[in-house]
Amino acid sequence: MINAAEIVQSGSSILFITFDSLRYDVARDALDAGRTPHLARALPGRAWERRHTQGTFTLPAHMAFFSGFLPKLPQPRQPVRLWECRPPAFKTVPPQTFVFDAPNLLHGLAQHGYRTVCIGGVTYFSRETPLGSVLPALFHEDHWRPEFCSPEIDSTRHQIDQALELVDQYNGHQPLFLFVNISATHVPHGHYLDSSNDTTASQAAALAYADPHIGRLLAAMTSKGRCLVIMCADHGDAYGDDGYHGRGIAHPAVLNVPYAAWVHS
Repeated sequence: MINAAEIVQSGSSILFITFDSLRYDVARDALDAGRTPHLARALPGRAWERRHTQGTFTLPAHMAFFSGFLPKLPQPRQPVRLWECRPPAFKTVPPQTFVFDAPNLLHGLAQHGYRTVCIGGVTYFSRETPLGSVLPALFHEDHWRPEFCSPEIDSTRHQIDQALELVDQYNGHQPLFLFVNISATHVPHGHYLDSSNDTTASQAAALAYADPHIGRLLAAMTSKGRCLVIMCADHGDAYGDDGYHGRGIAHPAVLNVPYAAWVHS
C-alpha cells in the first residue's frame, strides 16, 4: 500500500505520466511482446493493471485525476486512494491518503511547498484556446510547444528533453510534482507505421517509440531520491470496435486503461 500522505509530508518527488488515449489492451500486448522494455523494468510485477477511467476524453479525465479520482479497479473493493480533496466531516479518510484542503491536487501540493510543473502534450494543454488553458492553469508552471503534440513524430523526445531540464532545475532544491501528458499515443499515430490510418497496431508502435524516452525520465527522477510514480492512460480509443470510432463514448475500448503506481526509494 502506498502511503501518499507520508510521501507528501516528507517532500518526496512525484512523477505523474498520462499516456493520452492509450488502450489497456494495446499497452498490455506491447509489454507482453517485449516492445516496451523500459516500462517492463519499471512496472510493479512487470505488468499493467487494468482499470476504468473516470472520463472518456482528455478534459474530464484529467479534471477527475487532479480532483482525487484516479482510474479504478474493475471490482467492488477498491484500494486506498492516493489523494483526495478534504471531505465533509462525516466521512473518514484512511491515514495513507493525502488529503488536500484545496479545490484540486495542484493547489493542495503547493500548500505543502511543492513546485507543480506541467509538460503538455495534446492541445487541451496548449493554452491556444480558453478551453485549452483550463488544465495548464492549475500548475505553477506549464510548458507546451507544437512539437510536443501528436502530429510531430518525435514528440516524446521533445517533451522529455524539456522535462529533464526542469528535473535538473528543481529536484533537490524544492519538492517537485512533475506531470507529463504523452501525446504520441493520441491520434494521429499512423505515421509510426508509415500509414495514414490510425489503428491499435500504430498505437502500439507509438508506445514502443515513446518507451526509451520514458525510461530516460524515470532514470532522472529516481536518481534524485525517493519518488512516487503514477502512470496511466486518461482514456482509450476505439478503432472500429463494434462499429465505434474515437473517444468520448462509453465503450470498453475507451473505458479500460493501463495503470501503475509505485514508490522508488
